[in-house]
Amino acid sequence: MELGNDFYWFILIGLAAQLVDGALGMAFGLVSTSVLLAMGLPPASVSAAVHTAKVFTTGASGGSHALMGNVDRTLLLRLAIPGVVGGVIGAYVLTRVPGNLFRPVTCLYLLVLAVLILRRVIRHRAAKAEAAGQRKVPAVGFLAGLLDAIGGGGWGSLSTSTLLASGSATRATIGTVNLAEFAVTLAISLTFVFTIGMEYAHVVAGLVIGGVLASPLAAIMVKRLPERVILGSVGVLALVVSAYQLVLFNR
Repeated sequence: MELGNDFYWFILIGLAAQLVDGALGMAFGLVSTSVLLAMGLPPASVSAAVHTAKVFTTGASGGSHALMGNVDRTLLLRLAIPGVVGGVIGAYVLTRVPGNLFRPVTCLYLLVLAVLILRRVIRHRAAKAEAAGQRKVPAVGFLAGLLDAIGGGGWGSLSTSTLLASGSATRATIGTVNLAEFAVTLAISLTFVFTIGMEYAHVVAGLVIGGVLASPLAAIMVKRLPERVILGSVGVLALVVSAYQLVLFNR
């Protein structure tokens, strides 16, 4: 693929994907991967390029959320450390087992979470620090990192949706998940670089530029928008993501 005008499309793709991901805590991989595959890039190269770009976009997004006060430091450590471990293991497993084997279970799980989140919105349930919900944070981080590496994405979808469905505060959850994703994505990307290498550097560069530009705006949106609006948007997006992935799997 020639650099030419396509480079500006990569910037727009990165900007749109990060705007959604930074504001709602998920879907950078879904948006960017779907569009890049539609443009004709090879799946393996798309996965590697998106994960590499996410190292920079998640760093910018997480930093923006930290500046806006959207990060819970205690939650960050309990989520990021197991997430890194799960991500490295998942990247290694991907070299041995096809990632599509795990997709149906992941999609069904996300579908259930979407229903729980929307039910919380409809019932006007306020955030609550449930002991059971707090205890499962490390497990959520590990599984989200594992499945993100194996399936080519899903950290935000799984971790954000699970924590919000458990009653966690919306803004702190989204901001913390974005910052934790930086560490997880870095670990996954380094594993991929040492195993399969890297292609399409101009695709990565375009996604990075667009993503970094969108990060501060997304963090401001999370800070300013009503919590119920953000929570409802997360629920709808999780519903759409899970349904879309199930449709793709059944084709």
